[in-house]
Amino acid sequence: MSGPNGDPNISITDETVDDEEEFNEEEYVAINSMLDQINSCLDDLEERNDALNGKLHQLLESNRQARLEFREQLNGTQSSEQQSPPPEDDPAGFERDQGD
Repeated sequence: MSGPNGDPNISITDETVDDEEEFNEEEYVAINSMLDQINSCLDDLEERNDALNGKLHQLLESNRQARLEFREQLNGTQSSEQQSPPPEDDPAGFERDQGD
């Protein structure tokens, strides 16, 4: 005969029933209280996780915007450099220090 979970060779006996009857009301109240505490902790973790997830999305959006602005500035700088050639006296395009 299989047991309650389909395990072979396990039978429900009077001992199992007697074990359940040995729990008194105080033990059930204590177990229920512990389960309530666990549930409360899990709710708190879920709230923190949701808050962190929201902050992460804000950070990602902020980084995306900054990257787009940087790319626009970079493209604007490159196009203005391409339009204006370097000065004639400095073929490499470097400014020379007048003090040396």
